[in-house]
Amino acid sequence: MARPQTDIDATKQELLDIVEAMVAKRGAVEITVNELAAEAGMSPSNLYRFFENKEAILEAAAERWFAPKIAIMEEVVALPLPAHEKLYQFFVRRYRLSCQQLAADPQLFQSYMELGAQHFEVVRGYVDLGDHYLAIIVAEAMEQGFFTDLTIDETVSLINQMVHVYCNPEVLVFLAHKMSENKLSLIVDAIFAGLGQGAKPVADVPNIKVVS
Repeated sequence: MARPQTDIDATKQELLDIVEAMVAKRGAVEITVNELAAEAGMSPSNLYRFFENKEAILEAAAERWFAPKIAIMEEVVALPLPAHEKLYQFFVRRYRLSCQQLAADPQLFQSYMELGAQHFEVVRGYVDLGDHYLAIIVAEAMEQGFFTDLTIDETVSLINQMVHVYCNPEVLVFLAHKMSENKLSLIVDAIFAGLGQGAKPVADVPNIKVVS
């Protein structure tokens, strides 16, 4: 008789708990199917019923890591807020979560960041998903009269560059002591002031005079 899906999902979560414990203990070190099976007290052949290879283990771990942030983005996008406030909430809620994760276990947080950098092809889809939700907010802002001299893609790119330190967990590790929700609020204010209603983008060639 086939194992019920609820049992499979529960066992996967238990195995991911073990993966997290291994990452916390060993750092950003590759985890093989055989190693996970040994830690879980099961045979590799049994583990293959849940994860077909180590890439599947990594993808499942990434999915669980990003799930709370995806939930935040989906919730914020659905909120009936003005674009200015919605953009702030889009970033500040994820920033708070990252701060909580960092404070709870700095070593584990750092290890996950290193694993993400080593396997960016796994992370890329979540980065793109973040841009997708941001584009929805930007489109709403445009309907409210903001960013009218830019395309959605241009606006998303500019916003990402301006708030990079608040949405990149790797940067947070090093700059957390210089970051705050108030500063993020001021950055969002600057985005709407500088790129907002009728604001013109600067020239492609900056007006810089070189003196000797």
